[in-house]
Amino acid sequence: MSDLPAYHDLPRRAGLPASWGVWRDEGTDVFGCLNMLTPERIVEAARLVRRGAVFALNWDMRLPDPPLFDRRPFEHEVTGGATGTSHDDVLHGWNTQSSSQWDGFRHIRNHAALADEPGTGHYGAVADDDHGMHHWARRGIVGRAVLADIGRWRDGIGRPLRHDESDPIEPDELAECLAAQGTELHEGDVLLMRTGWIGWYQAQPDDVRARLAQTQHLRTPGLRSGERLAEVLWDLHIAAIGCDNPAVEVWPPGALSTPEHEAEVRADRRRLHEIFTHTLLLPMLGLPLGEMWDLEALAADCAADGRYECFFTSAPINLPAGVASPPNALAIK
Repeated sequence: MSDLPAYHDLPRRAGLPASWGVWRDEGTDVFGCLNMLTPERIVEAARLVRRGAVFALNWDMRLPDPPLFDRRPFEHEVTGGATGTSHDDVLHGWNTQSSSQWDGFRHIRNHAALADEPGTGHYGAVADDDHGMHHWARRGIVGRAVLADIGRWRDGIGRPLRHDESDPIEPDELAECLAAQGTELHEGDVLLMRTGWIGWYQAQPDDVRARLAQTQHLRTPGLRSGERLAEVLWDLHIAAIGCDNPAVEVWPPGALSTPEHEAEVRADRRRLHEIFTHTLLLPMLGLPLGEMWDLEALAADCAADGRYECFFTSAPINLPAGVASPPNALAIK
């Protein structure tokens, strides 16, 4: 039994369930669900290391190429001449969300909360520039992780995901997949969800990649957006979720709605959570979202040995007031 409230028992802010203040100690609102990563849970998670097999979850920083969502590619300059004593790296125009990433709490605000408490709209009503990746970096993100290999499970039941379409994964399919794997999720776990999108992307020719980089053409599978998704993920009481697709949820927002409903929502940004659950998960529930993580090697190993749990570490960049960060994540079995 958990001491945390169920989704429908959470206090409400701007009419929406919110976990603001659920962790009452001073400073906890910059961590949200990461507060569940207690020292006791970290010690227990460390016992999962049996073989010393390490899986790095960061994708190649240059991928996707071209970047998605109208982000610009960075230029990698190596300083120092061919006969010099040393080299340095200089990254020009680097966007922290151009490849594998954590979405931090500065990334998304909720417009209903912003209207209710002007000047914020971010998790815990913390001021915009008081959030930042430096909080997570100085704490570190360590604990037990569990992989839900949705892509392999959907293949096995004859409903393979369509990686070039807005193919929805129903929130309740997470539990079905975990049950099929014989995997139990515990409170405070980091949930890893593999769709197979990265493996699919890497097999695509340049012309397909170029088309995907045009936001109006980008279609990807993901969790079905809506309040049911927020309810399911909160009630799992996970510390964070890291996925291999570009947006955790299906893309684009509104792809599964009627045109009339999408138009209504876009006309009133306070309802944006109805088609884009980021606006509940990050600013209202405090659930960190990982996107475009390379889970291919880990998933293959889990399928081979039947163990879908691992020791997990992540060291975000220590950037004060940073919006996002590469996860620098490791899964260790």
